Amino acid sequence: MSHHSNRQGVARLVDRLNRFPQGAPPSELLNKILAMLFSEEEAGWVSVLPIKPFTAKKAARIWKLPLSQTGKILDRLASRAILVDMECNDQTYYVLPPPMAGFFEFSMMRVRRDLDQKVLSELFFQYLNVEEDFIRELFTPGETQVGRVFVHEPVLTNENAVHVLDYERASHVIRTASAMGVSTCYCRHKMSHLGRACTAPQEICMTFNLAANSLIRHGHARAVDVNEGLALLDQAYEANLVQFGENVQQGVNFICNCCKCCCEAMIAARKFAFLNPVHTSGFMPRLNEQFCIGCGRCMTLCPVDAISLVSADDPHQPKRKTVRINHEICLGCGLCVRNCAQEALELVPVDRQVITPLNGTHRAVVMALERGKLQNLIFDNQVLFSHRALAAVLGVILRLPPVKQALARKQIKSRYLVALGQWLNPAEPEPK
Repeated sequence: MSHHSNRQGVARLVDRLNRFPQGAPPSELLNKILAMLFSEEEAGWVSVLPIKPFTAKKAARIWKLPLSQTGKILDRLASRAILVDMECNDQTYYVLPPPMAGFFEFSMMRVRRDLDQKVLSELFFQYLNVEEDFIRELFTPGETQVGRVFVHEPVLTNENAVHVLDYERASHVIRTASAMGVSTCYCRHKMSHLGRACTAPQEICMTFNLAANSLIRHGHARAVDVNEGLALLDQAYEANLVQFGENVQQGVNFICNCCKCCCEAMIAARKFAFLNPVHTSGFMPRLNEQFCIGCGRCMTLCPVDAISLVSADDPHQPKRKTVRINHEICLGCGLCVRNCAQEALELVPVDRQVITPLNGTHRAVVMALERGKLQNLIFDNQVLFSHRALAAVLGVILRLPPVKQALARKQIKSRYLVALGQWLNPAEPEPK
């Protein structure tokens, strides 16, 4: 009976996870992962929690439990980084983060004795790297993605630096965050249990603002100041790691320093490159062919295999090679420019607009619209549901044919939903 109840609780939890735009496709492997992270009772509790941040009073009403008991359960879940607890306006809000970027990573961001992290790593690897359904669903549907690449700042010239907006700089995120924590890199920690980790630094996973406060409070991250944060960023630059962070302008909650071999975002960017699963920076590399000697270092370092060596078609040196860049899949990270000893590469601004959602709420609503899950946010969130003007707009949009829905999506991305994102989430930090 207990085994049957546990399967029911996990099934309900899987359904709850898939109401959010960033879901987790059902799988026996997923069931095993969740059974390691949640008890039977916890799976049932969490499966009925709202998508939007909620208070202990809200959870107590849903669970039909005394407030004191509810608070203890919520705090226990937050202490294990299943929930994120946030202080805002003298009130504590809780939220169930998506699996990624969320509680999957949090479970591996420190060495833990309450989990068999080797077994968990093996399950994560099979679910994320072998089955692939999860990574495909996380990174490929719709136009708006979970994360984006930050430009490699050391290679910016004075001329092109003026084209970089503040929120496109990892250094700006570090300097303006209300809190910053550093943890073990989930990806390389996972791979180390499988004997596949590279030698890139592990204590370099960055969290910020509300997420950082929660992880620091419960020992899943170590608090660092601005100076140490910038030093860690320099360390990441020296190790040729790609800065992959939350795809928002305000209140960035994470920046991962990604290697080519271990990190899920870079692996997804290679496997599903033609679907553009990761938003690029605002720059692309440009080659000055007369300086290129065809050494191949840029090709080796490119995290998404966007660079190849081809014949230079030089009649005087028939064997001479040069670089060819596939700008359709290039991330614009700038690692190739940094590592070109001949200075044959430079970053130049892209001629297309790279749209970044205002904040987490804005991104969630747009992603839900694109992925056919907007109704989940509407019926989950009473504030949103009671907003009659928005309900009317959404009613019209959802009845449009696909082509017109796409046009409407582009309009509300830049207008209505930006305004919505500014007031909808009470736990969103104010921009600095």
